[in-house]
Amino acid sequence: MRALEGISILDLTHMLSGPYGTMLMADLGARTIKIEPPDGGEGTRRLLEGSELYSRDGMGAYFLTLCRNKESVAIDLKSAEGRDLFYGLVRSADIVMSNFGAGVLKRLQIDYAHLSQVNPRIITCAVSGFGETGPMPNRPAFDLVAQGVGGGMALTGYPEGEPLRAGIPIGDLAGGLFGVIGVLSALQARQTTGRGQHIDISMFDCQLSLLNYMATMYLMSGVPPGRVGNGHFVHVPYNTFRTKTRYLIVAVITDNFWLNLVELLQDDELKREEFRTQPGRLAAKAYIEERVQRAFEKETCEYWLESLAKFRIPAAPVNDLGHAFADPQAVARDMTVRVSLPSGLFVEEPGNPVKLSDTYQDIYTSPPQLGQHTRAVLREFLGLDEPEILRLAGRGVIGLAS
Repeated sequence: MRALEGISILDLTHMLSGPYGTMLMADLGARTIKIEPPDGGEGTRRLLEGSELYSRDGMGAYFLTLCRNKESVAIDLKSAEGRDLFYGLVRSADIVMSNFGAGVLKRLQIDYAHLSQVNPRIITCAVSGFGETGPMPNRPAFDLVAQGVGGGMALTGYPEGEPLRAGIPIGDLAGGLFGVIGVLSALQARQTTGRGQHIDISMFDCQLSLLNYMATMYLMSGVPPGRVGNGHFVHVPYNTFRTKTRYLIVAVITDNFWLNLVELLQDDELKREEFRTQPGRLAAKAYIEERVQRAFEKETCEYWLESLAKFRIPAAPVNDLGHAFADPQAVARDMTVRVSLPSGLFVEEPGNPVKLSDTYQDIYTSPPQLGQHTRAVLREFLGLDEPEILRLAGRGVIGLAS
């Protein structure tokens, strides 16, 4: 058994934020049925599909990753017959997750107000740029917009440089993560109330939440922490340093770590009494980090990692992706998994970081062809026979895999 076995999701999501959330729940065992337009499917199918490097079996890296462990049912939700089919699926489902633009769900009559009349236990989750209330629900947003408007870019980069977005798309990914938290919360609440509910996730809200204590610092004082590159505005030394091979991270956050570092480096300049506590180190941040840099550049990253480990000082290499996935810790934690494809090829992808002690099992099935499961799902859930399925396909209401 897997943790979310027995939970069924109708997945209306596209691009990244919504599909990432449903991917996580599919990895944990939820039956996740993508509802896609018969004409071409959802947009992620086409991203990188023709790339020599980043596609397999005509599927790009986006779709290969985000749509593993999912089924595909192609239904035209713009048609009355298509909506009726969808309502039929909603009667047996637990969750409907989406990330359409503002007004789409209501216009198609598949918002919570309509779906809760079909199934009072249904849980709907909508991820959008700015949520469904306030002055900006109609404003479109993607990852970069969310990162910018949410304040995080003002804290990223060096003081003398321009603001930078995070290298990974945290604007989108946070929307998916908080969407999953909302869905799991609503499932637990339904155990008590017997009722479903709607979850309104704003990517803007998510970015503000991730500011966490830095936001509190600003709200308390009116003074933002500002950009400090890879350093820290409290801890010293806490930064990246050059070595003979790779960059190295050292994160000294307690006085004991500092004393250990001084003992390791044996630099008399760092043994000053005023540096023994955090305020004194912060006052001399540039000087201390320059001395530490001079020491680290004399040896390799590997040498220093071994030495720092002996002194129990928090440290790590700055890994590229090859080093990250080859790290013995990543290997031991099964953080690279193989997903088999219909052609017999396979693709390696990031694994599931949620390690449950009991209801945990890594299962990864190929992303579906468009409409691959239309026939089977409509038979199972709605009892449609083959002539009716072919009639609906002939009218373009549904799509069947070729």
